[in-house]
Amino acid sequence: MWQHQYTPAGGSLALSTLLAALPVAALLIVLAGLRKASWIASLAGLATAAIVAVAVYGMPVSIAASAVGYGAAQGLFPIGWVVFSAILLYNITVATGQFDIVRASVGNMTGDRRLQALLIAFAFGAFIEGAAGFGTPVAVAAAMLTGLGFQPFRAATICLLANTAPVAFGSIGTPLIMLASVTGLPLLQLSAGVGRICAPVSLFIPAYLILVMGGWKALRGVMPAAILCGVSFAGMQFLVSNYIGAELTDILASLTAIGCLVVLLRIWQPKDTFQLEGDGPAHIQSEIPIGRILAAWTPFALLVVCVLVWGLKPVQAQLGHATLKFPWPGLHRLVTRMPPVAVKPTPYDAVYNFTWLSASGTACLVAALLSALVARMKFAEFRKVLGRTIRQLVLAESTIAIVLGLAFLMNYSGATGTLGLAFAATGKLFPFFGALLGWMGVFLTGSDTSANALFGSLQAVTAQKLHLSPVLMAAANSSGGVMGKMISLQNIAVAAAATSLAAADESKLFRFTLRHSIFLASVIGVIAMVYVYAGPGPTQ
Repeated sequence: MWQHQYTPAGGSLALSTLLAALPVAALLIVLAGLRKASWIASLAGLATAAIVAVAVYGMPVSIAASAVGYGAAQGLFPIGWVVFSAILLYNITVATGQFDIVRASVGNMTGDRRLQALLIAFAFGAFIEGAAGFGTPVAVAAAMLTGLGFQPFRAATICLLANTAPVAFGSIGTPLIMLASVTGLPLLQLSAGVGRICAPVSLFIPAYLILVMGGWKALRGVMPAAILCGVSFAGMQFLVSNYIGAELTDILASLTAIGCLVVLLRIWQPKDTFQLEGDGPAHIQSEIPIGRILAAWTPFALLVVCVLVWGLKPVQAQLGHATLKFPWPGLHRLVTRMPPVAVKPTPYDAVYNFTWLSASGTACLVAALLSALVARMKFAEFRKVLGRTIRQLVLAESTIAIVLGLAFLMNYSGATGTLGLAFAATGKLFPFFGALLGWMGVFLTGSDTSANALFGSLQAVTAQKLHLSPVLMAAANSSGGVMGKMISLQNIAVAAAATSLAAADESKLFRFTLRHSIFLASVIGVIAMVYVYAGPGPTQ
C-alpha cells in the first residue's frame, strides 16, 4: 500500500507546495495566458500533474493512471450526465417552438434585461441548484437567457456569477451532508455556520450582478428589485439554514425570491431603459393565450417536479437499489492518507457509484422525454435533436472528464494535501485562508461536495490545533468553495456549451470571472475572520 508524503521535496513544505502547485499554474498559463481552449489547458494541467505525481511524490504509475481514469469517470457521470440531459431538454423546447412562447411570456412580464437576469439567472437558477446542482442551473439558465436574446458571452458570465450564493446548499444539501460525514460534526450546526457566512454575501449578489452588467447607472434603475431579491433570498437562506436544515435552504429561499419579484413586477417597472450592445430585442410584444403559455412552460415545470421527486429520500432509496457500485480497479484502498490531512492513517477509498437511475441527470432526462411526448414531437425530429445535442457537447464533456482526472490525480497523489497544509500554516490568518482553501478545492474539482470531502477534515483538525471553532472553519471551507464554482473549468465548459460559445471564448470567460471569483472569495474570508475574532459565530 502506497502512503502519502506531503513534504516530498526534502521535507520542505514551502518547496513541496511550489511543486504541488505546478499543475494549477500550467492550467492557468495555458488558459488565461496563452488563451487556449479549456480542453487544451486541461490536458496541459493533467500532463503536469502526472509528472509531479510520479517524479516528485513517487506515486506508482499504475495507481496514477487509475486515479485519472476514476476522475474521468466521475466527470462523465454524474456531472456530464446532468449537463447532457439539461441541454437536451432545452433543445427540445427550441425545436418544438415552446421556447419562443417562454421567451415571449418572460418578455411580457418584464422586457428589462436586468430584471430578466435576476429572475432567471439568480432566482430560478438558485432553485435548480437546490434541486439538482452539479452544473444544471448554469446549463438551464444560460440557455434560457441566450434564447431570450442575451448576447451569449454575457449570458454565460451572468449565470456563472449568479451560481454562487446557493451552491453550498445545492442538490438538496449534498455538500453539507458530505461535510458532516467527513468531519463528524452536527449537520444542523454546519448548516447554520454556512448560512451565517453566506447570507451576508447573498444579500448583495443580485445588485452585484447588475453592476457587472451595466455599472451604477444600470443598478440605480432597478435598485428596488435588486434589494428585494437580495433581502428575500438572504433572509430565508439564513432562517432555513439555521432553524430547519440544509436540505431545503435553496428551495425555500429561491421560491421566496421568485415570488417577491413576480409580485413586485405586477405593481412596479423601472422608469429608465436599458440595452446592451449585442443583445437581441429586449421586449417581445405579443398576446398569447394563457393556455399556450402554461403549455410552453411545461418542460421546465416537469424538470422541477422530476428533480424534486428524485430528491425525496424514499424515492432515492428505491431508485438507489439499481445503483451499480464497485471498487475502482488499481486504486481502491491502495493509497493511505496520512496525518495531519487525516486524523489517522486511513486507506483512501475509491468506490465508483454508477447511480444511473437515481442521478439528477436521469431526472432531467425523464423531464426531457416527457416534454417531447407532451409536445407530440416526432421520433425522427427527436433523433435529430439528440444527435445535435451530442455533437454540441463533445468538447464540453471531454473537458469535464479531463479536469476531473486532473483533480483526482492531485488528490490521490497527495499534492492537494500539500496545498491544504500550506494554507493551514498561516496561523492567525487561517480563517481567511481556510475559506480560500475551499475556493481552491472547488476550482480544482468543480464541486463543493468534492472540496468538502477533500479538505473538510483538514479544516476541522487544524481549527482544533489553533483553538478555533471546527464548525466555523468547516463552514468556511464550504462557503469559500462556492466562489470557486464560477472559475471551475467544468462550469465554464457547461456555460460555453449552453450558449454555443466558440472554444476560443472559454479563456476569455475564465479571465472575466477570475477577478470576480477572487474578490468574492476574499469577502467570504473576511466574514470568517470577523466571526472568529469578533463573533458571534457558530461554536463547537
